Amino acid sequence: MSAKRRVFLSATGAAVALAATAAVAVAGPVAKSDGPPESPKPGKPAAASELRVMTLNLWHGGAKVDDGLAKQLAVIEKHRPDVVGLQETSGHSAKEIAEELGWDHWQSDADLGIISRFPFTSEVETSQAAAGVRIRIDEATGQEVELWTAHLGYDPYGPYDACFDGMAVEDIFQREAQSGRTPQAEAIAKDLAPKIAAADETPVLLVGDFNTPSHLDWTEATKDSHCGYGQVDWPVTKIFEGAGLKDSFREANPDPAAVPGNTWSPVYPKHEGSTGVAAQDRIDFIDYAGDKLTVKDSVSFVEGDPKPVPDQAGNVWPTDHAAVLTTFTVG
Repeated sequence: MSAKRRVFLSATGAAVALAATAAVAVAGPVAKSDGPPESPKPGKPAAASELRVMTLNLWHGGAKVDDGLAKQLAVIEKHRPDVVGLQETSGHSAKEIAEELGWDHWQSDADLGIISRFPFTSEVETSQAAAGVRIRIDEATGQEVELWTAHLGYDPYGPYDACFDGMAVEDIFQREAQSGRTPQAEAIAKDLAPKIAAADETPVLLVGDFNTPSHLDWTEATKDSHCGYGQVDWPVTKIFEGAGLKDSFREANPDPAAVPGNTWSPVYPKHEGSTGVAAQDRIDFIDYAGDKLTVKDSVSFVEGDPKPVPDQAGNVWPTDHAAVLTTFTVG
């Protein structure tokens, strides 16, 4: 742990804040993982031959479970990420977690946050529904990465349009734009374009809750899991792919039928919690660009056996999303 810790607070956080995840949700089973062995409280290493990147939606800053901060810290300490993109921080969670760990952080006024065991080396920049900062991951070589966290619009939600209303794909895509997700993704891709062009020198990571499935997951082979729909080229993930970003989870787990990686939702196994119609999707992502990063492994996970809403307060797992953790080799 370094003696000097940079802290970045933003007065413009409201510009990138979005509404919280919908109170009513549909979800399928989420894979549970014991994860890496437990370790002492993370310190700040001198270099990174590997980089462990996590994205986590905190569900109203942990307010929906008892002892939310302690449970958030337990996730970070057990799974040992180096950098984390956060959503739904409620204007405080990134700061609180980072101060407990002695990490650098940026906290928006409402929604987004970034925490890192490595030092920040720039001021935070913002785009539509996203924010990012440069982080030095190796003091010896000066190697840096750009880490951006995003939380895209949540309503209307495409899988509900498909599974509940049987909408035609073209109608679903019109509502994707209505939700704000499509224009937000286009704006983020435009703002990140010069960074992605230079990503072979400074890798770019875009993580977050995109509130949409992936075109890599809705395929003919998985249509039985997606209400009978075959290939659906969901606009957000297509936009980010077209911008030069790669989906680290699907690189590590190329068969969506064998490893769905669903992240929505461990506490909404069905639409009303434990009742109603079931739907399941992977809507949290760790995308990247730059040939200095190679995907070693990527998992989605929860801890324990979360009880569904409205009985979630005692859950060990502090949120309504699964986390995603990708390990990259660096060099």
